[in-house]
Amino acid sequence: MDTKARLKAILEMTRKTQEEFAKEVGVSFVTLNSWINGRSVPRAKNLKKINDWHDRLTGQAAIPAGQLLAKKETLAVRSKAHRDVLAELMANPDIYDQFLLLLTYHTNRIEGSTLTENETAAILFDNVSLPNRSLVEQMEAKNHQTALKFLFDWLRDKKPIDEELILKLHSILMNSIRDDAGQYRTHGVRIVGASVATANYLKVPDLMKELANALGKKERDIIKQSAVIHSRFEQIHPFSDGNGRVGRLLLCAQLLRANFPPAIIHQEQRRLYMAYLQKAQKDRDTSNLEEFLCDAVMSGFNILERK
Repeated sequence: MDTKARLKAILEMTRKTQEEFAKEVGVSFVTLNSWINGRSVPRAKNLKKINDWHDRLTGQAAIPAGQLLAKKETLAVRSKAHRDVLAELMANPDIYDQFLLLLTYHTNRIEGSTLTENETAAILFDNVSLPNRSLVEQMEAKNHQTALKFLFDWLRDKKPIDEELILKLHSILMNSIRDDAGQYRTHGVRIVGASVATANYLKVPDLMKELANALGKKERDIIKQSAVIHSRFEQIHPFSDGNGRVGRLLLCAQLLRANFPPAIIHQEQRRLYMAYLQKAQKDRDTSNLEEFLCDAVMSGFNILERK
């Protein structure tokens, strides 16, 4: 990959503007723009900065332990400032609706939905039907809203995060979309664009029982536990469709149970998210995914605290 491609990948994964990233590198906007357009090439010192950024973003560089620990400690402090995150979320309609909208919009966009945020809001809150948009995409939005509400109520009632919940969430998400809603797959599948092998479908029921047992355990490091279980769930890929959305709903459940808000994984970060997920699955190294989740949970706290 040449420097131009690396720079474009960095901008895409970080969602930074050219001007913002130019400041990170310590050069002018004009200089960075000339590198991106191939009119000039960076000197060795700046080239190293670019390569270091790219390697970190793609999971090729290790996350400093102190950096990750500091983020986890910050999350712990913010969590202690809230007696009950879920109760607070459900008691404030503006916060509740904001989570419904952002979680639904971004998770579906990650899976390829073409609905905009405004269109998603119209479908969720105004119950409109958009004639110029796919009926399936609109059903996916409504179903995800229903699944989130179901999940919040489930957790409020102190029910366990178990296999029953997993199957119910899939059933709601795929309602009127797939005939196998709420059922594990009975055939082989592969993750498009990924080099990670999924589980043999014959092993899925047993693997999901093991995963449900892991979900039931309370660990001190909830971010690490969430990263490990999320990467494991996505690699098992227990359903014919909807694995990403169910996996992110389970992630929300784990975090809420630990008094953290749902992680807001932005659709613009899809490439970064997938890179870290694959690194966790292939190398059994979740450090990049853990740091990514820390930042996503920070976004959740900002919504909860109206920042």
